[in-house]
Amino acid sequence: MTQIRSLLIGTALTAALSTLATGAALAQTAAPPAPDVAGQAQMQAPAMQGGAQGNEMAPAAPAAAGIEQPVTPAPQRLTASSPTDPLVQKRNADAQANANYSASKKASKTEYKQQVHDAKVNRKADKQAANNEMKADMKGAPAQAATPGPDSGQH
Repeated sequence: MTQIRSLLIGTALTAALSTLATGAALAQTAAPPAPDVAGQAQMQAPAMQGGAQGNEMAPAAPAAAGIEQPVTPAPQRLTASSPTDPLVQKRNADAQANANYSASKKASKTEYKQQVHDAKVNRKADKQAANNEMKADMKGAPAQAATPGPDSGQH
């Protein structure tokens, strides 16, 4: 039974891919239409074929102006219906909660690391400023000590 199922799935995928490849090949090899009314009808025919698959029609105005647009099918969203089994719903909710928690934890960790880094940079800058101030005071202190002032007590 599983072999038949896998063969059917493989055949369906192959058919879908060949249909897409054929459509892409036709879109690439199509000659630009003449800017007359017949050219607009020729351009709309492939657009309608692509539109039937994706429920989208290409505008005819750019084709009339001589601008060539590739025909691409609309993106399809494949969504599964929500399961009715409460255990499956709980599992999905738990997985979502775990993902949210992990993302929040990772963001907090990143923010903490940034704060620690900033604190280290600030501490280093403060230390450097204190050293520079001390060096400036040391350079100015010997010059003041060499010159006796009125408060120095030397007469």
